[in-house]
Amino acid sequence: QVQLVESGGGLVQAGGSLRLSCAASGRTFRTFSIYTMGWFRQIPGKDREFVAAINPSSTMDYADSVKGRFTISGDNAKNTVYLQMNSLKPEDTAVYYCAAKLGYLGRQFGVAASYAYWGQGTQVTVSS
Repeated sequence: QVQLVESGGGLVQAGGSLRLSCAASGRTFRTFSIYTMGWFRQIPGKDREFVAAINPSSTMDYADSVKGRFTISGDNAKNTVYLQMNSLKPEDTAVYYCAAKLGYLGRQFGVAASYAYWGQGTQVTVSS
């Protein structure tokens, strides 16, 4: 169906930056531009938390905790969505997941259960 592969995670000091990538492909995957793409993160013992999303109209939304520091963007030619993370804090430490859903999600873009496809996750660790 649709495969999502994240990359770009790693260990960084507080105040540093990382850029995550999520490449989409698959037998039933069509053009990237008709999907809502989201980034979520999760730490052990907690629910998956919304970070950012971009819809087919390129409207972007962010969690309050990352506004002004993180930027989501997409490259339609590469079927790839990015999450640029600046001014990282230790509390940003988590496994970051990419997610996709065909079409629009309305006000449900921040709800993990709204997404149909998920990547395997990439670890981001921010040291103090």
